[in-house]
Amino acid sequence: MRQTWRWFGPKDLVSIDDMLQAGVEGVVTALHHIPTGEVWQSAEIAQRQAALAVMSDGAPSGLAWEVVESLPVSEDIKRQTGDWKRHVENWKTSMRHLAAAGIEVICYNFMPILDWTRTDLSYRLKNGATCMRYDAIDFAAFDLFILKRKGVADDYTPEVTEAARARLATMSDARRQELTGNVVFGLPGAAERMSLEDVKDHLARYDAITPERLRRHLVDFLAEVTPLAEELGMRLCCHPDDPPFPLLGLPRIMSTEADYMAVMDAVDLRANGITLCTGSLGARADNDLPGMMSRLGSRVHFLHLRNVALEDDHLGGSFHEAAHLEGNTDMVAMIAAILAEEARRRAEGRADWRIPFRPDHGQDILDDQSRKAQPGYPAIGRLKGLAELRGIATALSHPLVAGA
Repeated sequence: MRQTWRWFGPKDLVSIDDMLQAGVEGVVTALHHIPTGEVWQSAEIAQRQAALAVMSDGAPSGLAWEVVESLPVSEDIKRQTGDWKRHVENWKTSMRHLAAAGIEVICYNFMPILDWTRTDLSYRLKNGATCMRYDAIDFAAFDLFILKRKGVADDYTPEVTEAARARLATMSDARRQELTGNVVFGLPGAAERMSLEDVKDHLARYDAITPERLRRHLVDFLAEVTPLAEELGMRLCCHPDDPPFPLLGLPRIMSTEADYMAVMDAVDLRANGITLCTGSLGARADNDLPGMMSRLGSRVHFLHLRNVALEDDHLGGSFHEAAHLEGNTDMVAMIAAILAEEARRRAEGRADWRIPFRPDHGQDILDDQSRKAQPGYPAIGRLKGLAELRGIATALSHPLVAGA
């Protein structure tokens, strides 16, 4: 298991020095400043590589850009509208530039509009740590009574609607604004603070797109880019829906093992693979994550290891982001499955036998709470998670355990 760390670039409040002190071996990053659909030029890629190659005092960091997260797929590609064909060609050109720079793994997602959705970005736990949380009733209150989305009433039971109405009545104006901002935070362009009308406009563009149609569009996209990835020696890995159930009337097509199997069977090339995110997929109790790793492991090209605590026993219920060894995912069983897959690859002689992973998200603890880094990406919370994950992998790899 190769230990990596997501870095948002020179403006990230978690520095290269911080990463090194955490024991990181490689870097996961992206050129977030380049507009979606445009080409990632070689000079821009080289500039990012140079930035992460040095520490704050100018000394070499020894770190390299190993995984792209994410090379964004435009909404035009997802809908097959507007400039989608040009955007596909630009994506392929960006792939060529990344491959020429020595980068082999590209993580992407095919979620309509939303990159992820939470109702709280700093939910306080009993021990004083804060984390991201999805509250199903808060979200319904936003959808039903703040956004007032077209057709929204059909998506909720009368019981949930009444609970949401009662919840809204307890919210201050400040909390309503905060809730709106938290939900919108996962939308493209959210840095420019979108209005509710902007959100409705985004949603309206998906009115005619069913899950079946969206899956066809993903397969069409992969049929274009995966053969090139094979030619370039690259690996593409689709991130799951976050959370893995329908929201805002939008189709969800990467939420279960069956979803991944359908897409991998449709474009049956090794380069067409998976970002197995235990946090996103773990928000569904019916997803068997160690089993998915065992059954689909040959196509897992990247791992996000984090945990969530489910607060309800039904699909679409509330959850919060737990510490890495807490929550509903058995992380010991998960890492055992990862190590077994790596052993299989090594025996087969695969050069990519060591799978890159990163400690995904993390609770804000200690000095994280004053640093105010990107939501979900604190320094100390992730360091703690990485240390715990590293400890499990080290213990399971010990001869006394591995030979037991």
